[in-house]
Amino acid sequence: MKPVLAADIGGTNIRLALVSQDGHIIDEKRVTAELSRHNLQSQQNAETHIINTLVQVIEPFAQQHGLSNMGMGFPGFFHSQSGLLASSPNLPLLKDFALAERLGDRLGISVAIENDALCAAIGEHRYGAGKGHTNLLHITLGTGIGSGLILNSAPYSGEHGMAMEFGHLCIEHHDGRLCGCGNRGCVEAYASATAIIRRYSECCGKECDAKSVFELAQQGDSCALRIMQEAGQYLGMAIAEAVKLLDVTTITVSGGLSGAWDILHPALISELNTNLIPPLKGKTDVLRSTLDDNAGLLGAAAIASMI
Repeated sequence: MKPVLAADIGGTNIRLALVSQDGHIIDEKRVTAELSRHNLQSQQNAETHIINTLVQVIEPFAQQHGLSNMGMGFPGFFHSQSGLLASSPNLPLLKDFALAERLGDRLGISVAIENDALCAAIGEHRYGAGKGHTNLLHITLGTGIGSGLILNSAPYSGEHGMAMEFGHLCIEHHDGRLCGCGNRGCVEAYASATAIIRRYSECCGKECDAKSVFELAQQGDSCALRIMQEAGQYLGMAIAEAVKLLDVTTITVSGGLSGAWDILHPALISELNTNLIPPLKGKTDVLRSTLDDNAGLLGAAAIASMI
C-alpha cells in the first residue's frame, strides 16, 4: 500500500510526514504557523483562517509526494458520530465545524481528523509501548496534559468526543490551584510544564523553563528535585483515579516532560499504589513512550490508512 500523509497540529507549529504502512517516517517537514494568534471577529472568519493556513502549509508537501490520503491530529474535540469539530481551545470561535470535509475539498484528497491526544494514543497502541495491549490509556505531558483512550483495541472518544480529559481530573478539592479550564484542582495545574514553571518560580524565586528545572533536579538542586517529585506524585494520584474508573492497567506517557522520567516515575508509582484499591495495587504498568514525540504523527498516519 502507498504511504500516507500525516499531520500533527499545534498552536504554533505544524508537523507533516510521509509515513509508510509499517509506521516508518520517510520524509518530514516542520512549519511555524500561528494558528492561535489572530484577531478574528466571527466563526466564518475563523473557519476561513484555519483552512487557508492549513492549505498553505500542507498542499505543497502533499503535491510533492503525490499523496491522496491524510490523517491529522488536531487540538480540539470531535463529535464521535458526525466527525465535526465541536470546539478547539486554540480557536474558540469554531463550533461544529466540518474541518475534515472542508480541508479535503480544498486539497483534493481524503482527510481524517481526530483529537491530537487520541491520535497519540492510536500511534502508541499500534507502533509503540502499547503495542499488543487490548486496552491503553496514553498521557501526553507538555505545556498542558492530554490523554487518549483505547478500549478493546479501538479508540474511544465518548458520546461527545470528550472522553478521558485526564488533565482535568480533580486531585485537590479544597482551595485547589486555578487551571486554564477555569476550574480548580485539575492535575494539569499541578503536573504540566506550565505548572512546574510556576511552582519553581513560587518556591525558588527564579524564572526557569521546565527543561531547566528538570536539569537542575538531575544536578541535585533540592528545590527543583522536590518540585519534579511532587509533579510525579500528582500524576500518580490522577492515574489511580483513572485506573479505578476504567480498570485499564497499561498506561503510556509521552511529551516533553517524559524526559524527566527517572525522577517522575518512582514518585508516580509510589503514589499510584498508595491510592489504588488493594486488588489493583502493583498491577498497573506505567511505561514511557517508545516513539518520542512521533506518537501523534504515527497515530495520524494510522487513521489515514483507514479511509
